[in-house]
Parts: sequence; C-alpha cells; structure tokens
Amino acid sequence: MKNIKDYNLDELKQEFIKLGEKPYRAEQVFKWLYTTNVTTFDEMSNLSLELREKLKNEFSICVYNIIKKQESSDGTKKYLFDILDTNAIETVLMSYHHGYTICVSSQVGCKMGCKFCASTGIQFVRNLTAGEIVEQILAVQRDENIKISNVVFMGIGEPFDNYDNVLNAIKIINNQKGLNIGARHISVSTSGLVPKIYDFANEELQCTLSISLHATTNEKRSAMMPINNKYSIEELMEACKYYISKTNKRISFEYALAKDNNESIEDAKRLVKLLKGMLCHVNLIPINPIDNGKYTKSTNENIMKFRDYLNDNGIVATIRRELGSDIDAACGQLRRKNLK
Repeated sequence: MKNIKDYNLDELKQEFIKLGEKPYRAEQVFKWLYTTNVTTFDEMSNLSLELREKLKNEFSICVYNIIKKQESSDGTKKYLFDILDTNAIETVLMSYHHGYTICVSSQVGCKMGCKFCASTGIQFVRNLTAGEIVEQILAVQRDENIKISNVVFMGIGEPFDNYDNVLNAIKIINNQKGLNIGARHISVSTSGLVPKIYDFANEELQCTLSISLHATTNEKRSAMMPINNKYSIEELMEACKYYISKTNKRISFEYALAKDNNESIEDAKRLVKLLKGMLCHVNLIPINPIDNGKYTKSTNENIMKFRDYLNDNGIVATIRRELGSDIDAACGQLRRKNLK
C-alpha cells in the first residue's frame, strides 16, 4: 500500500484528483499529517467517514516504532527506529539555545565506504523513501512533544545517492502548510557525488550544502574516502565553484582531523590554497572513535593550531562541538542495524 507521507503537497493533490476528490482535501490531509502529526486517518475529524474509508483503502500512514532511545550526558538523544521492514535506522536529536536540530538518515546502510564512518562495511540495503525520511522528524516530535527547527541530512547514508527522495523530503519539510521548516534551516551533506552537486545547484534551493572534504591531496582523500577515486578533489572543487556561482550561497566544508594523517600545518596550507577566494566555511571535526576504525582523534592542541592557521589566512573555520559521543551518536558513529 502507498505511504501517504511519500507525496509532497502537489503530488498529493494529483492523487486526490484521481480519487475524484477536490484538491483542497489533500491540503486538509497534509495539515493533519504535518501540523497536527496524527497517526491514523480516523483522527482527521473534518473529513467525511466516506473519505476516511477511501483513504484507508488507498494509503498507509508510516508510523515508526521506537526500539531504543538513549540520552547522552550532554542532552543529545539517539533513536533506533523500527522502519517496519525488519530493518532499523538511527536518528539523532540535538538541543541548542536556538532550538532543536535533528540529524536524519537517508538510506538503510551506505555504499560510500568512508574509513572513518561506522556505516563502513555494513551492507547497503535500500534507499529510504521521502516519507520514511520525514517520519524521523515526526516520530521525534511526537515522542518529545517539541517542534524541530533545523534538519541536517548527515545520518546514515549518502543523501545524493538517494537524490530524488531526499529532494522530495525537503519539499515536504519546507512546505508552509506542513512542517514549515525554512530552507535555510535545512542542511544536506555529501561525500562528493559531483554530478549531483551540479543538479543541486540548478535546483536553486536555499538549503545549506555541506561537503565532506577531510583531506587536501587525492592520495590522502582516496585512502579516507573511496568516492575520491571516482571524483577527484579537482573535479569536486569545480562543482563547488559552480554551486557558489549559481546560488551565491556559502558552502560548509567538513574536515575531520585525524592524528598523524591530515592535521599538519602543511595540510592547513594546502587547504587554504584549495579554498582561497571561495564563499565557504570550514567545519573542523574532531574525528570520533568507531569499532575497527583506522583513524584516531587529533590532539586538541593540533586542532586549535589548524583552526587558527585557517582563520589567520582568510578561511573562516570553527571547531564542531562534540555532542553525543558517549552514546555513539556523534558524527560518523551512526550505524544501520538489523532487526532479528
């Protein structure tokens, strides 16, 4: 049966027309799903009983079960969700002074094989649909009785490897008659699927684009991130420059600092040369430990030296606050889990 949450509002109106219903009825259902966050058609009290029965026969409403919920000492919360097909995904809720940020997954597993990420080596199962992505937000809002204000596509999976569903999820999240989360409060991270960066630029959305860079030479980056064997740093930078010229929006480059690998001042010098003149920001990430991980965290002293060198040479750089590492909810620590 079709998951009604897989449809953006325009698509849902077309579905209702096919059912012989007026398009405004689709708006009513959309508001029930995303503004009121109902979990059954029977709760949609301004719809006729006949229409509710018709919807039950045509659609399902994806509603996740919480398998496990963990809370970090810093208040970060990690959810393990049953996605109703014998698989499970993880989603993270972070609390800031400016509101709540959720880190959503876009795939069950990941194909990218980044050596510093816990999803590495876990078999890719499938893409999440748009509705399955959005349900992560809805499920957390129901559980915590809160309103999410920021969404980051930085959980399990490569968002641009599931491009169409991620784009549709953004449309649902951003819609003023639904979740109404502003595009500037939505961030999408990619390991560097160059063709999709061009596509995303041409969408001319106001979302933030984050690029997982992590190294300044092709040799080092390919060792950390196999995607670099397909799309080199040079190709990636050309795509980023196109994105900036097309959107006039700043790119956030993510750079995970690993001991004795990519943390030297020479690395910092190459990074300055690589990014000079670009509208960008560098987000330095103290690399997080994972099982059988190849890399270890750089020292705080080296991280600060790296940051200071970038800032002193015209590249705005900050160090990402470490959240949720004690419950394996920090950057790179999320995994796909199977249900038995």
